Amino acid sequence: MLNALEQKEDFGWAEIDHPYHPFRGKHFKILKTRKVAGVDTMILEGSHSGTFAVPREWTDQANPGTYDRLDICAPILCFRCLFALAELIEQIGKESLDR
Repeated sequence: MLNALEQKEDFGWAEIDHPYHPFRGKHFKILKTRKVAGVDTMILEGSHSGTFAVPREWTDQANPGTYDRLDICAPILCFRCLFALAELIEQIGKESLDR
């Protein structure tokens, strides 16, 4: 018969890669995963208080983005965003002329 420690699933390790996280670049053992408010979250072992939670997207375990899968650089400017910006600037210009 297996005890509780022997039954635990091994989730591996995760590296924090969020640019502003204080543990960026450090590896931590993944104790468990869960959803918190719809966000995939990992409970990691190793902080001064024992464990801590981080969104999966803040680690090297995040789902790859579209451009990562295609092995190309993400565009710096998006046509849809530029068009929306142009419309906003035009709207602001019209409102300032009406005053």
